[in-house]
Amino acid sequence: MATITELKCAVRETLESRGVLGQLKARIRAEVFGALDDRREPRPPLSHENLLLNELIREYLEFNKYRHTASVLTAGRRFLPQPDLPMLDEFYHL
Repeated sequence: MATITELKCAVRETLESRGVLGQLKARIRAEVFGALDDRREPRPPLSHENLLLNELIREYLEFNKYRHTASVLTAGRRFLPQPDLPMLDEFYHL
């Protein structure tokens, strides 16, 4: 019969091999940052330039396969007011 330590090791290895462990860690980080976010203090409006920078950073992270880091950035965005997105379409010539 396997010990608790062996079982933990087996579960960890399985989650790592499936790519789930990194996703779980990123999701937990995003939720912790969201919980710590002080919503009483209003955020400054998100300018089109900052939105563009955020998108470029997200694309860079995804291009370089930093998907877990990108997921934290994306999760943090849900707490921000979303400006007009047609500006991005114009930038990308869509």
